[in-house]
Amino acid sequence: MAHDIAALRARTREFIEERVIPAEHTIDQGGPAAAEALTKLKQEAKSAGLWALGHPEHLGGGGLSLYEFALVNEIIGRSEYGQQAVGSVTMQDAIMLDRYGTEEQKRRWLHPMVAGEIYPSVAMTEPEVAGSDPTRIRTTGTLDGDEWVVNGHKWFVSGAHGAAFTTVFAVTDPGAESPHRRISAVVVPKGTPGLQIVRAIRTMGTDRGDHCELRLTDVRVPADSLLGKRGAGFAVFQDRVGPGRIFHAMRWLGQAQRALELMVARAKTREAHGSLLSEKGEIRRYIAESTAEIQAARLLTLDAARRYDQDGRASTEISLVKFWGARMLHNVVDCAIQVHGALGVSEDTPLEGMYRHARYARLYDGADEIHRMVVARAVLKGETPWDKPLL
Repeated sequence: MAHDIAALRARTREFIEERVIPAEHTIDQGGPAAAEALTKLKQEAKSAGLWALGHPEHLGGGGLSLYEFALVNEIIGRSEYGQQAVGSVTMQDAIMLDRYGTEEQKRRWLHPMVAGEIYPSVAMTEPEVAGSDPTRIRTTGTLDGDEWVVNGHKWFVSGAHGAAFTTVFAVTDPGAESPHRRISAVVVPKGTPGLQIVRAIRTMGTDRGDHCELRLTDVRVPADSLLGKRGAGFAVFQDRVGPGRIFHAMRWLGQAQRALELMVARAKTREAHGSLLSEKGEIRRYIAESTAEIQAARLLTLDAARRYDQDGRASTEISLVKFWGARMLHNVVDCAIQVHGALGVSEDTPLEGMYRHARYARLYDGADEIHRMVVARAVLKGETPWDKPLL
């Protein structure tokens, strides 16, 4: 099915600018008013034909390729709440469930998730081991008759408070020859005895329940609760985070573009020492360099998305855009704050919140150091992006 991406981008821009961004302050406050505002936005997005655009058509989504979705998601990403409002926040979990889930798992979890009726969470990271090396996790899953018994300690489980289920990655085959075959993905429904949300971890001045610490004590689930085959958990996880890293990069483009626009607007209206900021060479340098960084990251993102559409991998391209895009976002928001002066660190603009989230970007779904290592390893083997044909 052909998609008119230009028209879709225009409709998405109108929705984000006129409906989502004006609701940001209400959603920021949390509570019933925030939930009501998000529910209303979701209904409006569905009515406008903007819901779940990147999900496969056979799941009720818009069926955009990853490349096409990148062009739309940079607009959705202009607001922190854009992905929630248009149902794209569950894309990587939908891809994972669609690829590895049983028919019963799809019926129970996948289809309601795509419809925005329920939300998932994923538990991989643990306090006791480096999150960048999932082969060393300590959470265990032991088969006892027709049940898996899961014990372990997880944290930074995003969205666990409101999740209908959590996909827990646990060691089920400790004696496997390869460390990459030790792990399985176990689906644990909300409310399962032994599953405890210890706390919402306060991060960078916020405590909205986004990132949770979990303990699993003799959690019992049926033997058919595995997502994918036994011992295939590492592959399941990588298939989830691969496109997920591109989704992040898409969203960062929207945040950076919005920050640049705020920077330009401030520079054109603020006077200092007898002239507008926009007339000063240093401010023009901020604007020019920010524009270049955004465009470079944009081209990297589009290249990674197109290559992923082609072969389902694009590991080097994904790592490139993950660490470069995170750096770009930080730099652009930082420049925008500098141009705003003290106003930039106040709550009168969205920049201070963008800055906090930009710092997260260098950590989640693989720290910068890991992705630089992936890229360097490929180059040392003689593999460079410019040796590949342009798509």
